[in-house]
Amino acid sequence: MSSVPLDGIAAAAGVEESVGLRTRLAARGLDGTTLLVLPALVAIAALFLYPFGYGLVLSIEPKAGAWYANYARFFSDPFLYDTIASTLRLAVPVTVLNLALAVPIAMRVRLLRRQRLLTTILVLPVTLGTVLVAEGLLNYLGPQGWFNRTLVFAGVLSSPLKLTNNYWGVFASLLITGFPFTFLLALSYVTGIDPALEHAAAVHGAGARRRFSRVVLPLILPGLAITFCLSFVQAFAVFPSAVLLGSPAGATRVISIAAYQAAFEEYDYSLASAIAMIMGAVQLAIVAAILGLRTLLYTGPVGGTKG
Repeated sequence: MSSVPLDGIAAAAGVEESVGLRTRLAARGLDGTTLLVLPALVAIAALFLYPFGYGLVLSIEPKAGAWYANYARFFSDPFLYDTIASTLRLAVPVTVLNLALAVPIAMRVRLLRRQRLLTTILVLPVTLGTVLVAEGLLNYLGPQGWFNRTLVFAGVLSSPLKLTNNYWGVFASLLITGFPFTFLLALSYVTGIDPALEHAAAVHGAGARRRFSRVVLPLILPGLAITFCLSFVQAFAVFPSAVLLGSPAGATRVISIAAYQAAFEEYDYSLASAIAMIMGAVQLAIVAAILGLRTLLYTGPVGGTKG
């Protein structure tokens, strides 16, 4: 009989133990691939977590009074806390309308041959930027803009409509700049549905409306909830449009304007930080409510429509 050296057995056992450890760590997501996420985590910590923590600490260090003085001032002053309602009156309708427009257009675009060309045209406003869109709307919808001048010249109107420097000017800007983002997200969910499901429903006699309500909508509804949340957050952060096309001291005095004025007009950075924290809390509450409602309607994976 041949004998195996003891050092060989020990080496083999060490290799087996090392492989077993790596396998167990990989099963828990701790492997070489996971380490590639570390730079992203460092970037998030540097660009988000630290500024958030600094702002939160700054918000509870008011110029005078207790640690909660900034929050007490905000919720006791109608000129400040009304900005929450003003922002919601803009963000929620714009998000709902963008979603209502994006879904049927995405349903149509996915069936067309030149899908890439049409998608490029529809998302083109993203490249313009908020300021350029606002300038264009001022020239087009203003009292002396092309739209009003054409209607007055045609005799449809006796005097120009006031479509800028008010609620509707900001609404139009948010709609134009937010639609491409909403459309792209909706298109990704719509195109992820297996066409065989709709074909099967059609074979069983379901019309277009019934196929959409019974097959397509339940599948894309979880994705639409995510789309609503992301589009809402984008619209809620409105600032340039509210200044350029709205009434910063009136109906479109949104919460971001209140934070800006506290920081750069009153030079009260502590109050500005508190307003920013409240702004984030409102967004988080709306997103949590939508995602909570989503879990009641669908408990599968987020990418459930891709099956």
